[in-house]
Amino acid sequence: MAMKGNSKKKSKPEEIVRKFLYSKGLRYRKNDKRYPGSPDIFIPKYNVAIFVNGCFWHVHNCELFVMPKSNQDFWVKKFNRNVSRDERNIEELNELGIRVIVVWECGLKKNDREETLNDLYDMIVNG
Repeated sequence: MAMKGNSKKKSKPEEIVRKFLYSKGLRYRKNDKRYPGSPDIFIPKYNVAIFVNGCFWHVHNCELFVMPKSNQDFWVKKFNRNVSRDERNIEELNELGIRVIVVWECGLKKNDREETLNDLYDMIVNG
């Protein structure tokens, strides 16, 4: 039986980012399929797409990413496909004139959350 894709639309990290942006008065669209990669958050006013990436699935160089020990051929191919797809989506969005911001799951842990969210807000509003 094939492995089910991780299509969860309301991850905890995404909820943290969405609630913060809403509290700052920013209005957004969720998982807008009209744009490459269906960005987790799209802010029309600023023409910004935001991806809230899990460190494991999108291969972030941090303590949350650990290469599985078993079935490594499968995982290497899987991760390479994920990373290639991410790069392609960002490139296509940039070609459409859309700014892309990637927020990593590790940056939303308690100790780093406030700084990460404030930096995100600054990047959205001030470019």
